[in-house]
Amino acid sequence: MTHFSRLLLCFILVSFNSFSQKEHKASFQVVPLGIKGGIDEKNLSAYLLAPSNSKDFICLDAGTINAGIEKAIDNKVFKVSTSEVLKKYIKGYLISHAHLDHVSGLIINSPADSSKTVYATEKCMEMMENHYFNDQTWANFGDKGPGFPLKKYHFQTLNLSEETPLSNTTMSVKAFPLSHVNPFESTAFLIKNDNDYALYLGDTGPDSVEKSDKLKTLWTAVAPLVQSRQLKGIFIEVSFPNEQPDKFLFGHLTPNHLMTELHVLEELAGKGSLNNFKIIITHLKPPAKSIAKIKEQLKNQNNLGLKIIYPEQGKKIEL
Repeated sequence: MTHFSRLLLCFILVSFNSFSQKEHKASFQVVPLGIKGGIDEKNLSAYLLAPSNSKDFICLDAGTINAGIEKAIDNKVFKVSTSEVLKKYIKGYLISHAHLDHVSGLIINSPADSSKTVYATEKCMEMMENHYFNDQTWANFGDKGPGFPLKKYHFQTLNLSEETPLSNTTMSVKAFPLSHVNPFESTAFLIKNDNDYALYLGDTGPDSVEKSDKLKTLWTAVAPLVQSRQLKGIFIEVSFPNEQPDKFLFGHLTPNHLMTELHVLEELAGKGSLNNFKIIITHLKPPAKSIAKIKEQLKNQNNLGLKIIYPEQGKKIEL
């Protein structure tokens, strides 16, 4: 091989390596503060999400806050105090629905928190104001609603499918309705930063059981982003194993129903579009044997080539 050929080969390898690193560079960082549904009050749905180069996090649901931050500090994800993460790193909360396992951390930690925005759709915000921050169940730390508003939190109602900037971050969000024991509504949040996206779904039942088209509508909206590889991952719940009868799902998914729904998404986005696509499984309900069964069933039914991720409390994930 000539000297020129060696130089050319080195240039090609360096260029390819640089391109590969750029291709695989993470767009978002995720710190799970709580990952389960059910009875473990120290580990309920809450996920911090920020651009990979930022400490400006939005909290997706808020079932567990303090215990999750402490776990993340133990895991060396954060090198500051629990109070500093709560007050300075978390810039706001996106609440998918007002069930207690998705809001209890927000409520309990509100006296120690700093001023920031709580985002939710109209029905969810009404429940938050009327049933929690109402000066009876809990002090009204918001800027509207019953009693005496302390104005620590700005309560911002999201209009469905309308892009809304997330204050003190470079991110924005669009909200989409989900059916969670029809007609009760939950919410999916499509978060955007630059040209990258992440999709978080609150609790949801399958369209077939909920007699709804809400998931089909959501898949239709995000299919082009899957196609273009701009959507970096989907957070979606699987609460029960396949043995759970449909009449006892209570607005949740099983592995069977999840895979059926993701096949709909693949049909819309194109064959093979979900190969190696990141699916973050949320809201697994104890007991441990049910969780183990869910994981085994998803492994066996994964005929789309999905990269299935099971988050661990306090351990960072990159998307």
